[in-house]
Amino acid sequence: MKVRRVVSITAVLVLLIAIIAVVFPYRYVVLSKLNVNLGENESAIGLRKVADIPLQGGATRFDYQSIDPQRGLLFIAHLGAGQVVVFDLKQQQVAAYIPEVASVHGVLAVSETGRLYAAATGTRQVAVIDLQTLHIVARADGGEYPDGLAYVPENQQVFVSDESGGGDIVIDTHSNQRIGRIDLGGEVGNTEYDAIGHQVIAAAQGHNQLALIDPQRERVAATIDLPGCDGPHGFTVDSPSRTVFVSCEGNAKLVVVDLNAKRVIASDRVGDSPDVLAFDPGLRRLYVAAESGVVAVFQTRGSTLQKIGQTYLAPNAHTIAVDSQTHRVYVPLENIDGRPVLRIYEPQ
Repeated sequence: MKVRRVVSITAVLVLLIAIIAVVFPYRYVVLSKLNVNLGENESAIGLRKVADIPLQGGATRFDYQSIDPQRGLLFIAHLGAGQVVVFDLKQQQVAAYIPEVASVHGVLAVSETGRLYAAATGTRQVAVIDLQTLHIVARADGGEYPDGLAYVPENQQVFVSDESGGGDIVIDTHSNQRIGRIDLGGEVGNTEYDAIGHQVIAAAQGHNQLALIDPQRERVAATIDLPGCDGPHGFTVDSPSRTVFVSCEGNAKLVVVDLNAKRVIASDRVGDSPDVLAFDPGLRRLYVAAESGVVAVFQTRGSTLQKIGQTYLAPNAHTIAVDSQTHRVYVPLENIDGRPVLRIYEPQ
């Protein structure tokens, strides 16, 4: 009997060790799915919580954000609600909700055109919204799965990541019509404009590369391999330093790319399934938000990285924006005590 009891206890211990070993790398994912908030962890990443602003639309998923600095407005894609939240950065309150943007993913405010462009993935369109009236004034073909957006001022065109369609869609902002497509040969992550290089950069997720697109000729001019990066999706461009920061959703890494040398020059660990990045050029701080609810913060100096900290912040804290004028950080959260909120932080 004693031998059986010892064997039984040993078997239970082995099973517990195995479960812990499997779950530990994904502990933040588990906590996120259970909507567990570990409490005040902001100080670990140099932030202090200012407020939670209640939002309408139900406890459903958010996605990209965009700031119009001229009007002092933050636009938030509330994907699950099919609407765009308009937040007044000066008054620190919700200004409006823009409805009928089905499964909205990417949003991009362009002061030059006076328009907000929103990827209405549910209808495979890009909704064109007047920044004054906040009404939809046009809809353009966005491909199979419109996601990220970039504006090219020289051409006055919007480039749209067609994620599952394997390319970038080109939309003319005068006619609000689709006028072209660049094939990227596989799944596409985010798309951004490099103002100094006068090029569009897209995450060629299917090839673990960045694609450098010539917007004049509407073709891929070069690619940059991303060794050690599995599934590049989110990224942000710091044009003055000729640097791109890329999140690798498949292996929880951040890689730093030198645009001049066209190669990866640094990397670090971040939270599981990293998604949206935000860069504060004034403080030189980089924020990397992950689907797992983990946020990592880095201090950047040129192309070098120094991690300030990394912590589980809140459930589904996978999208983040920073106001470069006030340095405040905005994290929309889909379910805090059963309701969506916009959580606001300021740097310590």
